[in-house]
Amino acid sequence: MSVSQFKSFMECQAKTLAELKGEYSRPHSNALTVGSYVHAAFESDEVFSKFVEDNRKVIVNTRGNKYADFAQADKMIQALKNDKFAMFALEGEKEVIYTGELFGVLWKIKVDNINHRLKIFSDLKTTQELSKRYWSDKYSKYVSFVEAYDYVLQMYVYREIIYQNTGENYRPYIVAVTKQDPPDKAVLHFDESRFEFEKEYAQTNLSGIVQAKQGEVALNRCEKCDYCRATKQLNNTFEIEFLLE
Repeated sequence: MSVSQFKSFMECQAKTLAELKGEYSRPHSNALTVGSYVHAAFESDEVFSKFVEDNRKVIVNTRGNKYADFAQADKMIQALKNDKFAMFALEGEKEVIYTGELFGVLWKIKVDNINHRLKIFSDLKTTQELSKRYWSDKYSKYVSFVEAYDYVLQMYVYREIIYQNTGENYRPYIVAVTKQDPPDKAVLHFDESRFEFEKEYAQTNLSGIVQAKQGEVALNRCEKCDYCRATKQLNNTFEIEFLLE
């Protein structure tokens, strides 16, 4: 299990299992490529150069200029590199992989940055705006992008797996940079109380995910994602009230 796989199963079991079986591939997402582009810039010059070369067709146009999203991403990168505190928060070993066990299931994590001297780890996130509000069914309220995209859950899992591998409690941080022009930025920490909710949330839902992954139960379909729309077969009518669910 990984955090991204857990989140995907929570969104749609049918799509996630089809993806794991190689029966479905997610369509290209420019937003994800931009995020990976920014991440690569802080891993190493070699990694960044290779990423640009491997993705040149989506980064650079036929005239040799970067597309607007990636030109903006360069501004985001520079905004962080010009900030001493942000760069301090991003210090450490890069892309470190750990494995561990949570609730009887093996997990694998990849940490953006881990600083063993300070006993902290950080994750770099790109977002539209720092203060944008999102409705969350999980929390039953409007939340920040950090909660909306389950980054609190991610930090909980990472912290627990890092503890299993080091015997130390490392403090998690998010270094966020926005896609605005000029970009905004922040280093975010977490109140400890947030992790208790995420622990209960993961523990409550994990067994159902494992059963779905192993084919022991019928898969839930969200009927909203691209996979469900492409494979939908109608067998009944429904009242118009349900259009807004």
